[in-house]
Amino acid sequence: MSNSFGSSLWMMPFSKYCRADGMYLKHFSGGIRKRHHTYQCEQEEFQSNYSGWPTNIINIEIPSIRGFDSYPLVSDCAQTNLSGMECGLPTQLSFSAREISDGTFFKAIEDYDSDSKRILHQLKKSYHDDPVLNPLTPWDRPPIKNVFCIYGIDSRTEVGYYFAPSGKPYPDNWIITDVIYEIEGSLILRSGNQIEGNPGAASGDETVSSVPYHSLSWCKNWLGPRVNITRAPQSEHDGSDVQVELNVEHHYEEDIVPNMTRSPRVKYITYYEDSESIPGKRTAVWELDKG
Repeated sequence: MSNSFGSSLWMMPFSKYCRADGMYLKHFSGGIRKRHHTYQCEQEEFQSNYSGWPTNIINIEIPSIRGFDSYPLVSDCAQTNLSGMECGLPTQLSFSAREISDGTFFKAIEDYDSDSKRILHQLKKSYHDDPVLNPLTPWDRPPIKNVFCIYGIDSRTEVGYYFAPSGKPYPDNWIITDVIYEIEGSLILRSGNQIEGNPGAASGDETVSSVPYHSLSWCKNWLGPRVNITRAPQSEHDGSDVQVELNVEHHYEEDIVPNMTRSPRVKYITYYEDSESIPGKRTAVWELDKG
């Protein structure tokens, strides 16, 4: 997980529908520090699939016998006194973003992974019970004057993984057996086969590391109720291919997708800016086609 989603737990995916209370605002404003956060999920979390992501983040094969570091061979089963146990096929479990960030995933593999107890302790102590900030919940707009988000889109990006026991001791006891990619409004496996899910209008960027569009585009949620959108070619042009939409309605904390055309051979840059800025604040997003 750490190798897949970053070097530390704070970079793990989380649900857009579940958030802790704004304890860090109360803390910085001199409010009373509470011992625990209030963590609540909206009804959409349980009515929709994948916690707002394109697909389940983790699909993992669990050994049929607890305590085994890898799949037991049939011959091992025959030679071992396993009273009340069976040597069956592994079970595949799937976990959404919420089930990863709230610890459900790590609890499920606790009997098969010696590092899970340490991760659960770290999650509780440093994230869920942190008196200032739990970063594993949706972020509000920073309380600063100007916010500019600039990122690339439409590269093939990793949004889900399949894991299985490797047969090796920790820390190499799990291997990635397949990867789910988001590209051009579809979800595909390494083989090229498509799978079902909720792919976004665009995919993310993999210039430095594979970052899903769902993460990159989060600051679009902070745009105001009316947004001006401009799309122009990245290369030199005469202005005839510039498209503009003014005062496009935008619902707070939701993505916004422009109703604009694309030439398949042209790389564009799309600008999103508040049409009516909040006094003292300005939010703007620039999306650059990568392809």
